[in-house]
Amino acid sequence: MTEILVTSLGSDLYRVEVQESESTTVHDVTVAPADLMAFGRGQGAPRLLEESFRFLLEREPKEAILPRFAIGVIARYFPDYPAEITRRLAAR
Repeated sequence: MTEILVTSLGSDLYRVEVQESESTTVHDVTVAPADLMAFGRGQGAPRLLEESFRFLLEREPKEAILPRFAIGVIARYFPDYPAEITRRLAAR
């Protein structure tokens, strides 16, 4: 089972820990207010990050996720991200 833990590091920076089995990866992700407007659809940054990491984990192993990035970078690697994250956040 995969567990995703999101912790605010202050300002727009968040730490996301992905735990699977006996291993954990750590990622520092920037979520600017404009990112919340573009991708968050009224959800807070922790919810957006949790669902964004679930999206990423469906496409690549946790070890392949960048250790530090801005949330908008996901759309550069996965063009379907904006539409898919909007759909996922609206469904919950």
